[in-house]
Amino acid sequence: MILITTSRRPTRRIRTFCNDLARCIPNSIRINRGKLSREGLAEKAFELEADRVIVVNRWKGGPGKIELFNVEESLVGVPPLIYIRGIKLQREMGFPKSRPFSSMAITSNYALQDKEIPKLADALSNFLQVPMAKPNEIVEKKYQVLMSIRRDAMERIRVTFFKLPENREIGPRITVSHLIWSLEKPSR
Repeated sequence: MILITTSRRPTRRIRTFCNDLARCIPNSIRINRGKLSREGLAEKAFELEADRVIVVNRWKGGPGKIELFNVEESLVGVPPLIYIRGIKLQREMGFPKSRPFSSMAITSNYALQDKEIPKLADALSNFLQVPMAKPNEIVEKKYQVLMSIRRDAMERIRVTFFKLPENREIGPRITVSHLIWSLEKPSR
């Protein structure tokens, strides 16, 4: 199970973003963090039998970065650290609230020389424990939601969700500023 939560003092937009993620990502639950420390968050995840945690941090009133963690004795960071340039919520796309989806796959479109998108798609597939979709599986309607990772017109990485079989973008749409693959703290 995946636990989705926020930084300590989230805005309404961040809470809505976490709710949208919890609806699209199968086998996930969103909790209010309150004043929980990272250790408290690990205990809460252990209590709810969650083995992974997604934390959405605030930056200038909106979502600023997404941190991925595995739950062991404490929270252990998993690369990449995703810095967010902007988001578009489900309600802004005109998609009404719905029940959580139960199956998801990841697809990615990229140029041959692009190394970051396949690396991100593989990392998210491993972390979320969802498969990379093949075109024939999409046509066969095996999944309810498709996470698409590609570059937009400005060459920024964009992660968005599509409802299948309609192939309609439902959001949330995440425009990535940059990715940090090395999580070690610099030595002084």
